[in-house]
Amino acid sequence: EDPMNPPPEDMFRLTNGPDRQPSTPETVVIGFAHGTPVSLDGASLDPVALVERLNLLAGRHGVGRADLVESRVVGMKSRGVYETPAGTVLYEALEDLCRLTLPHDVLRTRSELAPRMADLIYAGLWFTPLRRALQAFADSALEPASGEVTIELFHGRSRAIARNSPQSLYRPDLASFNMTGYDATHAEGFIRLFGLPLAAVARR
Repeated sequence: EDPMNPPPEDMFRLTNGPDRQPSTPETVVIGFAHGTPVSLDGASLDPVALVERLNLLAGRHGVGRADLVESRVVGMKSRGVYETPAGTVLYEALEDLCRLTLPHDVLRTRSELAPRMADLIYAGLWFTPLRRALQAFADSALEPASGEVTIELFHGRSRAIARNSPQSLYRPDLASFNMTGYDATHAEGFIRLFGLPLAAVARR
């Protein structure tokens, strides 16, 4: 538990160390329905089977190791070493899908509330009105989060490299940097309005 001691390699059970990892990347495709993972590489799986299979695939590449000093519920520090291959991949995939399908303000609010939800769960406060209220927001926010995300596994890292969704908010005609999808001069109004408070400070 001494933070100065690196974790010995023989303590890991789910993930390969650098000397046992494949020399080439591998990709997996995670399918989601309303924020819930439902398939792996096109095969529909129940949650337990999906996590077990993903643990094997991602663990082979050393994905999901965490070595950290953290705060327990009552505040004192502890050192922990964890292995979460499937959890790491699912987190990366869902976050990537949310960036494609959720409006900006919903995406931002979800990220702001996530630590609060995590704190409640970590403290064992599942059966509380606040957890239920936050859950209602999360369920509503993730309603459009359906689609597939391709994750690359390589040398201890999981990285989203492709994504698609029938609920995608991405529009090439608006997103292109050639600015043909909208009139850039419309930004003048925002610049003037947002600049009013700054002008008042400058005059003072």
